[in-house]
Amino acid sequence: MTTLSQKEWLIAPGPASKELAISLARNLGANLVDINAKLFPDDESYFRIMSDVRNKRVAIVQSTYPPVDRHILQLLFLAHKLSEDGAEVHAVIPYLAYSRQHRAFLKGEVVSLGVFAHLLRSVGVKRVVTVDIHNVEGLGLFSIPAYSVSAIPLMAEYFDKNYNLSEAIAVSPDFGGSVRVEAFAKILKIDHIVLPKIRDKITGEVLFKDMIKQFQNRDIILVDDIISSGKTMEQATIKLKEYGAKRVFATCTHPLLVGDALDRIKRAGVEEVIGTNTIPSPISKIDMAPILASHLSTL
Repeated sequence: MTTLSQKEWLIAPGPASKELAISLARNLGANLVDINAKLFPDDESYFRIMSDVRNKRVAIVQSTYPPVDRHILQLLFLAHKLSEDGAEVHAVIPYLAYSRQHRAFLKGEVVSLGVFAHLLRSVGVKRVVTVDIHNVEGLGLFSIPAYSVSAIPLMAEYFDKNYNLSEAIAVSPDFGGSVRVEAFAKILKIDHIVLPKIRDKITGEVLFKDMIKQFQNRDIILVDDIISSGKTMEQATIKLKEYGAKRVFATCTHPLLVGDALDRIKRAGVEEVIGTNTIPSPISKIDMAPILASHLSTL
């Protein structure tokens, strides 16, 4: 009898993450599930599973970046059908939408991540794997095993291989990223600091308190999990330049880059912005497949 640990993986590429799914399958030495997918003129999604998945262990790879709700529904549709067809379904969600809504900050708010977690279980998902969830507290909302792998080793490796840095210092734009920036700096053997950021919970406006002037003629690497509107990176870069930073780089796991975020960050003075392929974008230069494959191979 074949045990769970002996089962080989099949990789089901969701419409949002086809290239990452192909790379993951290559890293695992796994086959791809053949899926016929299309959008109808009215924007409804259509799927047909062409492969035999009965008694197979299948990892759906589907990120949930914008259009967020469409990508979530596509994930739920695929998971339900694969489960219905007899597969053991795992959801690899490189960018986990609603992870910033992991608790109610104001009275009356919906804990949206909790609803998403409930829906995943309801369609037959047995395990969830994501990358750099915004707050690890969110994993506690899942009643099925849920794990967040870290992109930090690959991000640090990218900078080590591609840049000749001058007295570099890794900087987190807020206290929430303190563990992240410390891990990044430790790998590169450089200094790190956290900027004292304040965000208005109602307006979302970002402000920085006065910072110690220790950035003169140093290369700065801003490290964050998500670049969405880009306002935090933009304002941090302006401040760092005022304090005499030599060059400023920005790196993140999830390059949402809403609207003109990338242009504004570059206009503020960032030399280059580097992200991973949890979300396809012009700056998605770091492939997460090796770390995801390493995690899946242990299950």
